[in-house]
Amino acid sequence: MSPRHIALAVAVAAVWGLNFVLIHVGLENFPPLLFCALRFAVVAVPAVFLVGPPKVPWRWILTVGCTLGVAKFGLLFLGMHAGMPAGLSSLVLQSQAVFTALFAAVLLGERSSGLRVAGLVTAFAGILLAAVDQGPSGPVGAFVLVIAAAGFWGLSNVLTRRAAPPDALRWMVWVSAVPPLPLLGLSLLVEGPRADLAALAGIGPAGIGAILYVGLLSTLFGFVAWSFLLRSYHASAVAPYSLLVPVFGMSSSWLLLGERFSPLAAGAAVLVIAGIGLTALRPRRPAAGPRALPRTRSPRRAAPAAARTDRTG
Repeated sequence: MSPRHIALAVAVAAVWGLNFVLIHVGLENFPPLLFCALRFAVVAVPAVFLVGPPKVPWRWILTVGCTLGVAKFGLLFLGMHAGMPAGLSSLVLQSQAVFTALFAAVLLGERSSGLRVAGLVTAFAGILLAAVDQGPSGPVGAFVLVIAAAGFWGLSNVLTRRAAPPDALRWMVWVSAVPPLPLLGLSLLVEGPRADLAALAGIGPAGIGAILYVGLLSTLFGFVAWSFLLRSYHASAVAPYSLLVPVFGMSSSWLLLGERFSPLAAGAAVLVIAGIGLTALRPRRPAAGPRALPRTRSPRRAAPAAARTDRTG
């Protein structure tokens, strides 16, 4: 990846890291599935009339919309609502890098270099270390929901690369148009119309700010940039940069929400950064040996050789 695109990947990670604090704020104001539906509605409803029809088959729009919007974000919001802390959620969700590499190998036939595999293992070891440090603070069921969300995110990364959308903005707008109605239906079924109406009637500045951040910055900017990177590079090369998300997520949760950030968690963040550094390195190709000088031929032998080449070429 070029330095400019590496900087873009890091910027997306910062936006997504702070996003977990805003999700925490939003979940204090809305039921989780309703909040998730509003997140995508604020992106899709005004934008679909401006960007024009999608330039990829509808099957990819619907598949990624359900995989990323309904499954990944629905499970994440439910897990955080069930008790997963914002910082720990930002960490556990980044196991999507491993799921992405696995799905890319199975569905796309991509193979990772030894350095990239070592980087993924190192970064994932950092995630496990921080999970050990913070794990007892969250219920097991909520932890499993966030792991499942990571799996669906990895699958959506690979499906996005398979779809190869030519316009990342148009792609993300139409993908965001899929989840609101299914999520709203699930919210009415699971959370109940009374809870949804009460949340909408009592909406305040904090709730509006959370919707705008997670909708416009995290979803529109974040996933437009992410889709562009996935279209430009192998999925297994882009996905590891999302491992920076827990660094930003845990630090912002510590600063803004007062969540614990222990020396063990700091060591985990160092492992994550080191792992990303390994994935960014390119394996050195073996140097080519000296080329043998061509043997000179006499004019008498050159002509028959050329004739043979013309006949067999």
